[in-house]
Amino acid sequence: MATYIPSTPVDDIGHKPPAPPARGGGDDGRGGDVPDYGARLRRARLGLICGIATVGMVFISLTSAYIFRRGLPTFDGQSNSYVRDWGAVELPWALLAINTALLAASSVTIEFARRKAARQAALAPVSAIPGISLGDENNFPWLGATVLLGFAFLVGQWMAWGELHNRGFYVDTNPSSSFAFLLTIAHAVHLAGGMIALIWAASSSLLHKPPEARRIAVDITAWYWHFMLVLWIYVFALLGFAR
Repeated sequence: MATYIPSTPVDDIGHKPPAPPARGGGDDGRGGDVPDYGARLRRARLGLICGIATVGMVFISLTSAYIFRRGLPTFDGQSNSYVRDWGAVELPWALLAINTALLAASSVTIEFARRKAARQAALAPVSAIPGISLGDENNFPWLGATVLLGFAFLVGQWMAWGELHNRGFYVDTNPSSSFAFLLTIAHAVHLAGGMIALIWAASSSLLHKPPEARRIAVDITAWYWHFMLVLWIYVFALLGFAR
């Protein structure tokens, strides 16, 4: 005679034991109580790539318009002929070179901050063990130095625009000055957005967020800041070669 063996064990009274509580899993299959910072970092970097691509397309469009307008004559109603009104702009190259050096130095300091945050996140599980000491670590405020250098760059750009005004060049002086202001101001606006991200990343340590969360904030901000340096060198070279 066949017998039935239940697949779920029962107690002596005949009741099934309670099922274990459901736990939400992370992106890597771990329990929901353990945040998957690795997956968060990958998603944040993917979003950064999309943002950088968008900003790059904006400046590619501005470059195309810059080159096209530079060789395009305009119709002069007084002479009833086409003339070239591009003109020349005396840019303060020495001041712009100093600003470039400031931005390059800030890119170095934020890279040190990124590596420090990555190291702290990697050692966080070890440092949490009672009785384990990792020794004294260099606590130089790399993010704070980056904020100061970035602010100095923006102040330097403001001084450069003022120097252009002193030389008699304004946004509407000629097409060349219009594009010079447009390119530099567009870069400054995007850099100001990076400054906000810098302050947010620096505040993550003041808010006592986990080292893994601080690493994500610093990592994304650092790569965006490196992109701002490359973009500024591109704008600087474009204005220099096209004069």
